[in-house]
Amino acid sequence: MSIGTANQADREKWLEETIACIPTGSKILDAGAGELAYKKFCAHLEYVSQDFDQYDGAGNQEGLQTKKWDRGKVDIVSDITKIPVPDHSFDAVMCIEVLEHIPEPIRVIREFSRILKTGGRLIITAPFSSLTHFAPYYFSTGFSKYWYQKILHENGFEIQNLEFNGSYFAVLAQEFHRLRDLTKQYSKVTFLDKIFFRTVKRLVLWWLERIAKHDHSSSEVLCYGLHVVAIKK
Repeated sequence: MSIGTANQADREKWLEETIACIPTGSKILDAGAGELAYKKFCAHLEYVSQDFDQYDGAGNQEGLQTKKWDRGKVDIVSDITKIPVPDHSFDAVMCIEVLEHIPEPIRVIREFSRILKTGGRLIITAPFSSLTHFAPYYFSTGFSKYWYQKILHENGFEIQNLEFNGSYFAVLAQEFHRLRDLTKQYSKVTFLDKIFFRTVKRLVLWWLERIAKHDHSSSEVLCYGLHVVAIKK
């Protein structure tokens, strides 16, 4: 069953298509770039990366961690709320799955408003709801469309595109896919548990996929995350 497995793939497809629309030669900042996973989409652009460059893969060993993390690739090492560049330095800024790791995300939006040129594009994705990950650098489970509508407007942006990634049913399926590994990590798994899980998993995912085909707007109550493009006024 494929339901619950497309979170990252769908996000990256959207991001690639969105970045492809930016005019060739434009200067883009990848804010919170980490391992530069999305540099590959920016071959037609002047790409600059920024990160605080402190996460090492282990974090504090709580929640979901990557275990390995390739540091030291970024162009600018700084606090994301105080990026050492002049005003109006960039034609575009992308900030992908970063805001939940910022203690004061509104300050980040203000900084993006400062460094973007008038008419520049701000590209953001962040969870709507998420498990603890990259701890201790994890401060919010996610952001709703109402947060973007209010905060972006108050900081000089006009939303051009806002999309939900996934649905209520897809999120339930995603967490069911995670259940086995998280049970191993946080609970005792018996032989009977394993048999029960194998028996129930296919049925539950089949049922979720079936009802998801008739979904209408369940993303308004729960989804993987939101994808946003806003223009600096």
